[in-house]
Amino acid sequence: MSKRFENKTIIVTGGASGIGEACVHLLAREGANVVVADLNEDHAKKTVADVEQSGGKAAAFAVDVSDPKAVEAMVKFAVETFGGLYGAVNNAGIGGPSAPIGDYDIDAWHKVLNVDLHSVFYCMKYELAAIEASGGGSIVNMSSILGTNGFSTAPAYVASKHAVVGMTKSAALEYSKRGIRVNAVGPGFIRTPLLDENLEPEDIEGLVALHPIGRLGKSEEVATLTAFLLSEDASFVTGSYHLVDGGYAAQ
Repeated sequence: MSKRFENKTIIVTGGASGIGEACVHLLAREGANVVVADLNEDHAKKTVADVEQSGGKAAAFAVDVSDPKAVEAMVKFAVETFGGLYGAVNNAGIGGPSAPIGDYDIDAWHKVLNVDLHSVFYCMKYELAAIEASGGGSIVNMSSILGTNGFSTAPAYVASKHAVVGMTKSAALEYSKRGIRVNAVGPGFIRTPLLDENLEPEDIEGLVALHPIGRLGKSEEVATLTAFLLSEDASFVTGSYHLVDGGYAAQ
């Protein structure tokens, strides 16, 4: 295993489960000091314990990413704990209810945008300053295959993920000459505990059928692409949106 992130500090929001947890473990194996930021503090601490048991370095931070002051505190914690900040995976998100626009609950709309879109702005606002002060680095914003595609009955989620792609491009233009690369990843439907808990088996099979590769993605597959984009292996890549979707968008 390479050590592309030796002694580099990286924040992963939503780092205690699913794609975020897979990113935490891969980055730690490659030498990063990982801040596992998650709303569920117990799960964050468990992920940290697993990382440390495997010989990695990590620290847990309980955060509501929809609260800008909490996000600011998260970045301060990372800098004070590990002495700087190299990068971040802004991954925390929710799906929201399923309903057409005319029936979509207004409070639910705002909640999804607060968690899936506004939080990415809050994270980058504070991360970018800390990364620049540390000498530069890289950010990956977790969008979705629905960052460019529509999906019936998910208007808030789709709107948020489209906006994350646009904001990523703007941030890349603003910070490229300041030593910071910013990219977005667009996963297809990934087999995570959240998916299994919220969907019936027949619904999951319906999602499988949407992917030409014939299965749902794995969190580890998203983590591999994310780590590449964070690393200096992707030193000429910024302002881009990268799919890991089993052929979903090729149809």
